[in-house]
Amino acid sequence: MPFFQEEGHLSRQRVLELVNRAAAAARENICRSPKRVLLLPPDITRAHSGAGWITEEFYRIFSQEAQVEVIPTLGQHVPHTPEQNRWMFGTIPLEHIHVHDWRDGVTKVGTISADFVKEKSGGKADWELPIMLNSKLMEEKWDLIINVGHIVPHEVLGFANHNKNYFIGLAGKETICASHMMAACCGIENNLGRLITPLRACYNKAEQDFLGHLPDMYFQVVMAYDSAGQLGHTGVYVGNDLETYLAGARASMQQNITIVPPLKKVVAVMQGDEFYSTWVANKAIYRTRMAMADGGELLIIAPGLKRFGEQPDVDQLIRKYGYCGTDNVMALWRREAMLQELEHGTAHLMHGSSEDRFQITYAPGHLSKAEMESVNFGYMDLNEAVKRYDPERMKNGFNTMPDGEEVYFISTPSAGLWATKEKMQRQEDQ
Repeated sequence: MPFFQEEGHLSRQRVLELVNRAAAAARENICRSPKRVLLLPPDITRAHSGAGWITEEFYRIFSQEAQVEVIPTLGQHVPHTPEQNRWMFGTIPLEHIHVHDWRDGVTKVGTISADFVKEKSGGKADWELPIMLNSKLMEEKWDLIINVGHIVPHEVLGFANHNKNYFIGLAGKETICASHMMAACCGIENNLGRLITPLRACYNKAEQDFLGHLPDMYFQVVMAYDSAGQLGHTGVYVGNDLETYLAGARASMQQNITIVPPLKKVVAVMQGDEFYSTWVANKAIYRTRMAMADGGELLIIAPGLKRFGEQPDVDQLIRKYGYCGTDNVMALWRREAMLQELEHGTAHLMHGSSEDRFQITYAPGHLSKAEMESVNFGYMDLNEAVKRYDPERMKNGFNTMPDGEEVYFISTPSAGLWATKEKMQRQEDQ
């Protein structure tokens, strides 16, 4: 059930007060005196949400009476370095922060049937979803499990967070691969900003069928830009059921989806201390594609970019096949063993293509022009891009450059979704 929620412009201090209120609600509703507590925050790509210092506060509260462990919900992302953990989680001792091993550190807990997948996807996918989850989560005894996260439009699940922490963030390879292919077959623009996508429906069933025994709860935040262009917290949603997710997702739908006319030129920044691969930096593509005009250009300034995939095998896959469009990828998938083995990567290639409808140009910090063009992206020198479109001087929204070029600037694409009225209406009508 929802324990409580609070909306409005929330300061960091107020969010911390709500963390303490959530801890009290956990004792009242789940376990009066927990001795073993598990905290499940997102990974570093969501650091701007405050998830790190929120998790640190939960650790401070419960470590006074309990053994507290932390597992960042990495999915198949690269594990944090010790320095990144210190930067994100502050004073939490490093020995209490554990790496999720999506290949060898998981346990099978059940299966969502192919019939259910086919029904929810409208026949676009017809395979079962094996549910493989982190062994530490499933095989050890916990008195309290707290999921921390940021509800925001998402390309696979409609909105991020809630049980995404389990079924992607702490999932095994088989689950992640089958899930991402299902979502890709349903179409990225049919997923973005939808409360219950076909894959979310499968995850909701998996949570109900296989995780009902867990003593867990969710602490979810929503963020939005204020009148000064600063990203801040606008809602906190705490509870242990689907309605807790829906309340936050409805708020995100209202606050994080920006309706714009078709945009001919978009400049987006993917922060250098969070986004190191196109696997995560391509959020700039996902969150703007429904706003891009045919023949337009999306320029992504990504000073931290140094690889394509989060894992070496997926990096190799992206370099081999490139972002070549859904039809091409699906045709290759039917005959190429590598694409069948790494289906989450196959889905990623589909998500990251503009389908030749608009140009995607990267200004990367550490990848060459030849490398970017080999995967079907355009290239712009980073220094040239920053000089012309200085993120420190641009304002979110429309900007007119000295030579008259009109540019739509987005400082944090991962915090929202931009779409034309027609694209959103088309999705709602489906």
